[in-house]
Amino acid sequence: MSTRERVRGDGVAAGSLPAAEPPDTRDENDGHLAILHDRRKLGSLALVFLLLLVAIYVLVPRVVGLDDTLEQLGQASTPWIAVAVAFNVVAFGAYVALFRGILGGHDQVALRSRLDLRASYQITMAGLAATRIFSAAGAGGIALTYWALRKAGLERRRSATRMVAFLVLLYTVYLAALVVFGVLLRTGVLPGDDPVGGTIVPAAVAGSLLALLVLVSLIPGDVERKLMGWGRRHGRVARLAARVATGPAAVAGGVRCAGEYLRHPRQGGLAVLGAVGFWAANIGVLWASFEAFGGQVAFAVLVQGFFVGMAANLVPSPAGGVGSVDAGMIGAFLLFGVDVDTVFPAVLAYRVIAFWLPVPPGVIAYFQLRNTVSRWEQEDAEPGYTSESKVTAAEAT
Repeated sequence: MSTRERVRGDGVAAGSLPAAEPPDTRDENDGHLAILHDRRKLGSLALVFLLLLVAIYVLVPRVVGLDDTLEQLGQASTPWIAVAVAFNVVAFGAYVALFRGILGGHDQVALRSRLDLRASYQITMAGLAATRIFSAAGAGGIALTYWALRKAGLERRRSATRMVAFLVLLYTVYLAALVVFGVLLRTGVLPGDDPVGGTIVPAAVAGSLLALLVLVSLIPGDVERKLMGWGRRHGRVARLAARVATGPAAVAGGVRCAGEYLRHPRQGGLAVLGAVGFWAANIGVLWASFEAFGGQVAFAVLVQGFFVGMAANLVPSPAGGVGSVDAGMIGAFLLFGVDVDTVFPAVLAYRVIAFWLPVPPGVIAYFQLRNTVSRWEQEDAEPGYTSESKVTAAEAT
């Protein structure tokens, strides 16, 4: 069996294009992003952002006795701020690379032709903006990306599986970094403060989650089909149990799918490079932000403090992590003994560049994506425009 004929982790042969499903007439994303079409809700959201900004940048520094924080922000080194912005651009590029490597439809000619570099940019930038605007832990970006994949023509199950694979690869790097740098700091291999709460504790939690992912990947690929058959034979309770099992089965398929990409260096390499590059570039933004205020933080402390602080993104926030991540990252670096006079301006500068800067181009990308999706829907509505004709047209070009 050739490489192109091997079955990937989502259960679809890599060299085949499955029969197209009927195009959706319902916008699956309207429930999540309809706010962008509602001026009143958009105004309310802007007000929430403004109030949070005032609280984070003005009130909190005053409460802790750092009244000059805003003045310090104005005294940042311009060249280092430029370096931070450049790292942020690299982070965007790495995120697009991760999308192309995992979700770009490289094994389907028609899907690949639709999810080109332009569409990939629109989806990833709009997803980053949705992540920041709507919910904690990236739920807004996940919903938007899933919607875009469905509109591009990827089947429902494969869309979900690839989204899981995308997240598994991205956050495997995150968890692995917590384990590696936490252990290396605590054992003294790398220099820097090594509080238990910032090293061993997060490393243990991250290691447990990695082990859980491995266990989930061992769920048989046909478990859902077997449970559904068992449910049909044994009544309502059994059918309910079978439905509950679809979640772990989908996650297991996504984990295996990520593994399949990793075993094919030509495509897996791009995805891994994107995942590592995304986190590395974000840490680069933070490093340049510290340097902009004359703060020098040990490399391992910088990395571990970043990842520990980012865990606060799981805390529910009215606006996608605003406030919680700022406080979490500041608290993490204070735990590592970094000077408070440097931590506040550096972390706030990082958040302005890494969090706020992508929002305007992300919102623009969202509306561009809407136009792209409308074009796809028009193509799908054309008589005789099937999956086979898509493949033929794509191969002809």
